[in-house]
Amino acid sequence: MGDRLSDSYFAHERLTVITPARRWGLLDLRELWAYRELAGVLTLRDIRLRYKQTVLGASWAILQPLLTMAVFSVVFGRLAKLPSDGIPYPLFVFAALLPWTFFANAVSQSAASLVGSTQLISKVYFPRLIVPLASVGSNLLDLAVSAVVLLALMGWYGVAPDWRLAALPLIVVAVLLTSLGVGTLLSALTVEYRDFRFVVPFLLQIWMFASPVAYSSTLVPQRWRWLLALNPMAGWIEATRSSLLGRPFDLPSIGLSLAVTAILFVAGIAYCERAERRFADVI
Repeated sequence: MGDRLSDSYFAHERLTVITPARRWGLLDLRELWAYRELAGVLTLRDIRLRYKQTVLGASWAILQPLLTMAVFSVVFGRLAKLPSDGIPYPLFVFAALLPWTFFANAVSQSAASLVGSTQLISKVYFPRLIVPLASVGSNLLDLAVSAVVLLALMGWYGVAPDWRLAALPLIVVAVLLTSLGVGTLLSALTVEYRDFRFVVPFLLQIWMFASPVAYSSTLVPQRWRWLLALNPMAGWIEATRSSLLGRPFDLPSIGLSLAVTAILFVAGIAYCERAERRFADVI
């Protein structure tokens, strides 16, 4: 069932009027804003649980991309000798790992978030979208830590950003929306079809090699590059490199990635809004 909130929703007294839900619900920003404190609590909970009783703690946010960069630099940089467009290969890879690691971790955690919150969902009403939203948001801390490491690497290699760095916040928002769209869709599918727990890790593994993390999109012939841009993370990875390392933006690819991101975001939110009425029964 959907609900329409009265004008006193934000006052001390709340009046909730129950009305028939539409088949395909729309994103209720007013309701999400009303539950913003719950979103903050769940985000902090996810951060604490991630680092509770761990040996490495928050340093894992630094070690994960650094170790991946080291492996890729040896395998693809030294052995395979893949070109890096004149940029030191470790820096070239780390700039791509910045958005990719955030996306992969956010999608993986948000996909399992609803099933992991069974006790909460089955007892209390709140917008179910808050759960995957909190899982995605909890990874912003790791993204910020990795960005500091990348800036240190840029200083080590003597690479200074230029005016293109101003586009980085917009790129982060685009990656955030992509992660939320995909993660929300997978979280709803995981509730209804539990074998999606095994699909998500395999999907992310294939998705990484289909994205220009270890290689440059310039290796793809120009006439086929639009196919690569249908993977939205390909556009955001190359846009991140351009913003941080002073490379020209590929505007057609970015535009196509933006369109696919919008489709994924709307589809993920709409499906979750439609399916959430069954969550308490099937979870």
